[in-house]
Amino acid sequence: MRIDLHCHSAASDGTDTPAGLMRAAAGAGLDVVALTDHDTTRGYAEALAALPEGLTLVTGAELSCRIDGVSLHLLAYLFDPEEPALLAERELVRDDRVPRAHAMIAKLNALGVPVTWEQVERIAAGGTVGRPHLASALVELGVVPTVSDAFTPAWLADGGRAHVDKHETDPLEAIRLVKGAGGVTVLAHPAAAKRGHTVPPEAIAAMAAAGLDGLEADHAEHDQDTRTRLRGLAGDLDLLVTGSSDYHGTRKTIALGENTTDPEVYGEIIRRATGAFPVPGTGGA
Repeated sequence: MRIDLHCHSAASDGTDTPAGLMRAAAGAGLDVVALTDHDTTRGYAEALAALPEGLTLVTGAELSCRIDGVSLHLLAYLFDPEEPALLAERELVRDDRVPRAHAMIAKLNALGVPVTWEQVERIAAGGTVGRPHLASALVELGVVPTVSDAFTPAWLADGGRAHVDKHETDPLEAIRLVKGAGGVTVLAHPAAAKRGHTVPPEAIAAMAAAGLDGLEADHAEHDQDTRTRLRGLAGDLDLLVTGSSDYHGTRKTIALGENTTDPEVYGEIIRRATGAFPVPGTGGA
């Protein structure tokens, strides 16, 4: 059973439509795929309508958070997308992305990069605007060779020359909100150093005490030593361990199913969720 619990569509910063992502997941031999777009659930309906037979969809989102000055991402699974408190917080985070993008464009212009809002908006193609869209603009302009190369202190990494903070939820509050909506929470790529400062163990311990369910240990940006260390930390804190691709389509070189989650861990996530349930495909469009 092949389970990938972290994938993005064009509803945020992926390049596949939600329907295309479902077809790609089935083509990659996945049995279960999670749609975890940034701070939005608007890809759900299209994904569900196109869900192929034999593929199960886990609905979710990747929530933007910050603790002690460090940005982090919280994967939320199987929550009620209409629960008012969590919905209001997601909208607050999402609505702050546009003025933030304009401010980052202004910083890039001041650095001599001729990026425009129109270019970024075209790249986003109606999705929730984020740094990956600005990174793609830098690639188009020949400033950096790849999207990953834009996430450095020279450009868009946390604290980088063109970085601008946005509204981000305190993760302890985010965990409370997701739990209130019947969902399950996993800390995404907690030791992905290329993105900027990593999440310190004491912060992860505080999140575990607040009800965090798991850590995403198997991720493309974690080497083997890091994965082993995170597994040890998860064991100490009684947290689940997941693995995922963090697929973004052609925006990154990561393939669907590059890392996967153990079926027993997936079963425990389902057991803990009360806000929604995985949807088995019956043959979508």
